[in-house]
Amino acid sequence: MISRLHYITQDISGYTHAQLAEAALAGGIKWVQLRLKNLPDETWKQEALNTLAICRQYGARLIINDNVLLAKEIGADGVHLGKQDISPAQAREILGPDFIIGGTANTFEDIQNHVSVGVNYIGLGPYRFTSTKEKLSPILGLAGYASILKKCWEAQIKKPIIAIGGLTVSDIPSLLETGVYGLAVSSAIAKSENITTAASELVNALDAALLPLNS
Repeated sequence: MISRLHYITQDISGYTHAQLAEAALAGGIKWVQLRLKNLPDETWKQEALNTLAICRQYGARLIINDNVLLAKEIGADGVHLGKQDISPAQAREILGPDFIIGGTANTFEDIQNHVSVGVNYIGLGPYRFTSTKEKLSPILGLAGYASILKKCWEAQIKKPIIAIGGLTVSDIPSLLETGVYGLAVSSAIAKSENITTAASELVNALDAALLPLNS
């Protein structure tokens, strides 16, 4: 089951990524994507192991950004692959059928390509400008999401599509109306005054917005 709310770690002064994950998990997050860049292999591995241990304590999933071999080595739940990373098809060959594989998309064509190689979910964005992502793809905005999701509906594409890119709690209702499955956030949690409270507010807001769909 793909979570409807993904938390993506980032570098925040004074915190390890594992500490950030723990604070978010305490607020009800159940899905953490560990995004580390340009670190020595041993440092990367230790941070991943620390984060995995905390995720297991909370019964949450851990997705490793980019690093397929590390995800396999430590027994994470899956990987998320950007447009410049190893292809999802190659990742599936390495990881086997049971690992979760997510892929980044910016267009309907990207989504079609991901679906054709069997990803488990798709991160579609960016919704708006975000400083946490280098080499940002064209901004989609609400109209962009509505257009792409309409094409997905017409093509009977049913893979979970996760909105990403500068999202806040106030974006949840309008984004869900476009047909996205859920959303991924980073700064909305990590750069808040209280990480646990911010995570809890997002969890509760998403649950409330989904109630009409579930009833």
